[in-house]
Amino acid sequence: MIFNPHKLGVHKVLQYIPWMGRLLDIQHQARVRQAVNIADLRNIARGRAHKMVFDYLDGGADDEITLRRNKDAFSQHEMHYKVLSGIQPPLDLSTNILGMDVQLPFFACPTAGNCMFHHQGETAVAKASHQRNMLYAMSCLSTTSLPQIQNEYPKPGKVFQLYVWKDRQIVKDLLQEAKRHNFTALALTVDVSWMGNRERDPRNGFTVPPNYTLQQTIQAMQRPAWTFDFLSRKPYAYACFNKDVPADSMAQFINSQLTPDFSWHDAEWLLGEWNLPHTAIKGVVRPDDAVTAKQVGFSTVWISNHGGRQLETAPATIDVLPQIRHAVGPDMGIILDGGIQRGTDIAKAIALGANGVGIGKPYLWGLAAGGQAGVEKAFDILHRELDRAMGLLGTPTIADLQREGPNLIQKRQGSVRDYPDRYAHDRGYGGGVV
Repeated sequence: MIFNPHKLGVHKVLQYIPWMGRLLDIQHQARVRQAVNIADLRNIARGRAHKMVFDYLDGGADDEITLRRNKDAFSQHEMHYKVLSGIQPPLDLSTNILGMDVQLPFFACPTAGNCMFHHQGETAVAKASHQRNMLYAMSCLSTTSLPQIQNEYPKPGKVFQLYVWKDRQIVKDLLQEAKRHNFTALALTVDVSWMGNRERDPRNGFTVPPNYTLQQTIQAMQRPAWTFDFLSRKPYAYACFNKDVPADSMAQFINSQLTPDFSWHDAEWLLGEWNLPHTAIKGVVRPDDAVTAKQVGFSTVWISNHGGRQLETAPATIDVLPQIRHAVGPDMGIILDGGIQRGTDIAKAIALGANGVGIGKPYLWGLAAGGQAGVEKAFDILHRELDRAMGLLGTPTIADLQREGPNLIQKRQGSVRDYPDRYAHDRGYGGGVV
């Protein structure tokens, strides 16, 4: 049996007892305040969110090799720090990303459906970003409208993300609305013309909007804070699209708009429609594609494999960054996302050629754990860790980190322990693990 609790009008009753939600969240909010690192926020989110929601956030494609590879690849890059640099706090972490001056070199990636994690949704992320003078990137599959985001983040410094849609009139309308609400940069996501195979979702019965089986109802009872948060408010829906599309049909409508035959020619048309200087092509992992993007007219290449959620065994983004920087030269902007969970990861990406670093799961874990307070905690943890990493490296500014980077960050070379076969053969043992 499958049912949708909002169709029964449950939210119309529960909305009159908001204190219950605050009561159920007391423990989670306390744990958010005590969180030391991003992994702590992930654990809190796992304990608060419904299983199908957490798995949607946490998972990747197929066997999740690329998901793990993104993170693990950072550990293969060593920090060869300088000593006695004579620098003192505070350090200067300000930089320019997509033509916008910001106080921090990392920002929240555009992600869909934030209200499924916490009712504050994209509003919480926009507020936290605005307070810290960070870049903010909004997904066209946001569950918060463009006017609402404009209210929380009124100044320029916003990026509007768009997928490769089939209906050009929809594209034109979205671009005009974004510009009208003070979005000054565009990011075209090009790695989702075909949907990845995310096996956790069908296994959990994940749908948008959510429907409940008996198993999911039992799981909801085990996560009372998230469940009350969800059931006491109107069902979330994608807020940037035509309101005439019924909520139950929205996911089907969006899937019908994704077009596999979108080409570089179409990308040129899109740039002409946007007609503003700052544009990024998001989802690139090959140097030749990055060069083509530069030739077509994009100002920034955004290195991403969609967080390991699309093509399985795609390369780790940090591994292809140096090649892409070399291919496009020093003047083109580069953003990188994928696997970022530490401030040291951000430092490594900047040192190897990125102008900006996008984070996805870290702030969404924070959102799922504690709403805006959790997002702020995620940002502050990464800020603190990046500040410490740059101090220990001996680089007081982002410009110093970019200039000195190739000498500071080196990919780890194998040791005897890493290659037992080779060294066993050299010693006459004939191979095999010694």
